[in-house]
Amino acid sequence: MLRKKLADVGVSGLLPEPLPRKGVGFSHKRPGMIGTRRGGAPVGRRALSEAGIAVALSPGWPTFPRHRGPLGSMPAPDRPTSWGRKVAGRNDALGGCMKVVITGGAGFIGSNLARVLVAAPEIDEVVVVDDLSTGSLANLAGVAATVHVGTFLDVELMDKACDGASAIVHLGALPSVPRSVEDPLASHHANATGTLMVLEAARRAGNAHVVAASSSSVYGGNPVLPKREDLRTMPLSPYAVSKLATESYLLAYGHCYDLPVLPFRFFNVFGPLQPADHAYAAVIPRFIDAALAGRPLTVHGDGEQTRDFTNVATVCGVLADAVLRRVTNDGPVNLALGTRTSLNALIALLADVLGHPVDVTHVAPRAGDVRDSQADSAELRRLFPDAPAVELRDGLAETVAWFRSRQAS
Repeated sequence: MLRKKLADVGVSGLLPEPLPRKGVGFSHKRPGMIGTRRGGAPVGRRALSEAGIAVALSPGWPTFPRHRGPLGSMPAPDRPTSWGRKVAGRNDALGGCMKVVITGGAGFIGSNLARVLVAAPEIDEVVVVDDLSTGSLANLAGVAATVHVGTFLDVELMDKACDGASAIVHLGALPSVPRSVEDPLASHHANATGTLMVLEAARRAGNAHVVAASSSSVYGGNPVLPKREDLRTMPLSPYAVSKLATESYLLAYGHCYDLPVLPFRFFNVFGPLQPADHAYAAVIPRFIDAALAGRPLTVHGDGEQTRDFTNVATVCGVLADAVLRRVTNDGPVNLALGTRTSLNALIALLADVLGHPVDVTHVAPRAGDVRDSQADSAELRRLFPDAPAVELRDGLAETVAWFRSRQAS
């Protein structure tokens, strides 16, 4: 009866204990208080509602809604922007009826992908698994997804989430090269062992299609540009090693168990919803956040190191297409378009978007960072000839607009 009543008001998804310690958690200790904010201040039902998150409580089991209004300037699913396109296409083999699981679905890329997938008519259900260690429920406001708060290392949780799933997009990870240098065991456990657990869940679910995120960091010290998938990998950090394990496990499971798999090597992905408020933030959100606050931009080294910056719209468009067409490959695929931009050039573009110069402070290079990165996109173009491209300046402008909207809200 309770389940039916919750479904009638659009509420779906169970958030099992133990509950997260960061972000918006849940508590039943104080009447009328649903949880706590960072720092321990209580947050009630009204506060969550104002943030676009409606919560109904059943005995001992908080729930997350399938959809509610948008948060700030984030688009509703029926009003996609360049970072939330509706994906056209058919999936005849699956009869147009699909359930897709996204690990790390409350994170930056995962929540953007969820917006794309819920808009696809071929997909009936989108399920998110996220322990909120780096993601946030606020990223999913306005998204018609079922959310399980917990780790993909939890066998019981994954079996529940993946029951009947056609595909699993494995984006959950402990990101950042510097973080892995500080804590290599945690990086390995989350990224390498975590991938193994996801693959086993896919097998138990009837050989669900697994699309997973590896990283361009696996090329490491190999100086050859652009980076072809058949180049020797030379990882320079524990994070890079763990991502090489991720793609290697996928390919091994494809060979040994006939599991349909597709490992992507992500390059420097950026766009709306990417956080800047933690020690391991990526360079573009960190630069934007500093510039808007009037702080100098911190550059490690001389700024001439280069990266292949990839807009999240490109990444999510390709991931959605891969799921809908059930694309597989017998090797990893670079998910980037073959551009090469130095940090100094990026700063000049950002200043142009902002309309004023920015101050820069140079500090020592970071351990584990690679000097140059640029993808060879031939394999991506072969498999995904219609991969959407977003110019770097346009993507920066859109991301700056999103950061400004957060400041205004």
